[in-house]
Amino acid sequence: MEAKRAGWKNPKHAAQWASTLKTYVYPVFGSVPVAEITTDLVLAALTPIWGTKNETASRVRQRIETVLAWASAMRLRNPNEINHAQWRGHLDALLAKPSDMQPVDSHHAALSYTLVPSVIEALQTHHGQAARALEFLILTAARTGEVIGATWDEIDWERRLWIIPAQRMKAKKEHRIPLIDAAIDILKAQPRIVGNDHLFFGQSKQRNGLSNMAMLMLLKGEKASGGLGYPDATVHGFRSVFRDWAGETTQHSREVIEQALAYQLKDKAEAAYRRGDLLANRKP
Repeated sequence: MEAKRAGWKNPKHAAQWASTLKTYVYPVFGSVPVAEITTDLVLAALTPIWGTKNETASRVRQRIETVLAWASAMRLRNPNEINHAQWRGHLDALLAKPSDMQPVDSHHAALSYTLVPSVIEALQTHHGQAARALEFLILTAARTGEVIGATWDEIDWERRLWIIPAQRMKAKKEHRIPLIDAAIDILKAQPRIVGNDHLFFGQSKQRNGLSNMAMLMLLKGEKASGGLGYPDATVHGFRSVFRDWAGETTQHSREVIEQALAYQLKDKAEAAYRRGDLLANRKP
């Protein structure tokens, strides 16, 4: 499989492959030789998550199928034997179609907002760029790509704003984020690296920003190994945390909350009439 892995240009994709197999497959039949893997074993791994984490389960099935196909090609399995994880003509007779199931886990896994103070407290005991970047991301409700791509010229110190240009936004529209005291403090403490304009930088301190996996690895990592110990959470999930907190504990309107998250309106008519970004409403 190493030859196939070498063709994966996206390190996040490679990490997800290993992570999902380790979480959902290895505990069930990780020690079983590939020649002895059966349909029953595949179902034992998939069934517990098929109806509750259907998107994840579907990807796990595809990855098992790929591994078994590779094993057959390498003559580690009988090439004439059915691939026990294939969908069409096999598992489709035993499991509900993914398209028929409620997309329970279609959103990124998120923590309860009641846990955020403890996450922030833990981050403040960590040194390193991943911890600073993750804390800044939580405080600004921004996306991973927006944070790791942020540069010093995007910070308006006088108006206390982080102004993300349109070309870096998902909706291709400039987004202004009011910076609270804690976010400003993070930036003031950040070292400036000659030749590197990024707010947060990788270990090499070269021109590139922080790796897109650094915050996720810190968040999911075991506490004994220096991580925060939240294996089921995702970095992007903190946007959902912000949405839950704002909707359940504040009196701000849906429009203000969604503008803070830079959500693109699905209603084209409403989007056409919304000219401003509600910055004054979002500051409080």
